[in-house]
Amino acid sequence: MKKIVVTGGLGYIGSHVTVELQEQGYDVVVLDNLSNTSIDVLDNIGRITGKKPEFEQLDVRNKQAVAGFFGKHHDVDGIIHFAASKAVGESVENPLLYYENNLNSLVYILQNIQDKQVSFIFSSSCTVYGQADELPITEQAPVKPAESPYGNTKQVGEEIIRDTCKVAPNLKAIALRYFNPIGAHKSAEIGELPLGVPQNLVPYITQTAAGLREELSVFGDDYPTRDGTAIRDYIHVVDLAKAHVAALQRLIEDKAETNYEVFNVGTGTGSTVLEVVNAFEKSTGQKLNYKIVDRRAGDVTAAYAQTDKVNKILGWKTEYSLEDSLASAWKWEKKVRRIS
Repeated sequence: MKKIVVTGGLGYIGSHVTVELQEQGYDVVVLDNLSNTSIDVLDNIGRITGKKPEFEQLDVRNKQAVAGFFGKHHDVDGIIHFAASKAVGESVENPLLYYENNLNSLVYILQNIQDKQVSFIFSSSCTVYGQADELPITEQAPVKPAESPYGNTKQVGEEIIRDTCKVAPNLKAIALRYFNPIGAHKSAEIGELPLGVPQNLVPYITQTAAGLREELSVFGDDYPTRDGTAIRDYIHVVDLAKAHVAALQRLIEDKAETNYEVFNVGTGTGSTVLEVVNAFEKSTGQKLNYKIVDRRAGDVTAAYAQTDKVNKILGWKTEYSLEDSLASAWKWEKKVRRIS
């Protein structure tokens, strides 16, 4: 049985990937410092899969702790690296937090695996493309100056991995540039539960519908789009999780053409903020209180994926619609808030 380490594995995306890995027969070790999640997620994963993954509470910003972990675990076959801060707006306000958290942790992990036969999946982002010249965005689109420190950490992170792969022939890596994950597992055992005020659209929508937030702020209605609001590619988190498993299998089965590859992961369809609001109301029957406010620093006008490469090479496609995703997010929110 292949042993896979998932950093940030109790977080939103990491927990869903852990579930998919376990259901595909992988032996999973989760690392998490619990800074943006709860230990309860471990039990929730166990309820879905019938087995709790091995867990170590560890901060991957601690160089000695990372070295100590890999000193104990010599038989790691793969690593999926999520442990990072991920809010665009927060990164603009606190850039040093993002550079420390997102880059130091990556360097410390690579230092411990560069001489080993390990498959490495990096949680990257469509933010590396900045304000794209053409839509949909292909993997060949230029990586432009980032619109936010968060986006810059993903750009630099990819460069760090690429440069390491050039001198570490045993290391095999794939960077998954994904778009906007939303939704929750169908069991409603795991989902997105940000600590504090949500930085992303859908949890703010569900918290507004649940009465935790007075109203949703729509950042800007003067973009050059069909209704003036920004366009994003919203992908169900379970679809995204399955893409990680497909990428990992490609590396483990030694099918990669080079030891560093990049894939976009999205639906291929862009939705405006107001279209998401309308889809939520339609799929849940919940009316939303929202207002238009000024644009938010760091946001681009539109970003959605060209998915031909990931569809063809990884044999992966999305299964869930926008309405499916929003309905699952609301089901999760209702369970968390004990709303009938």
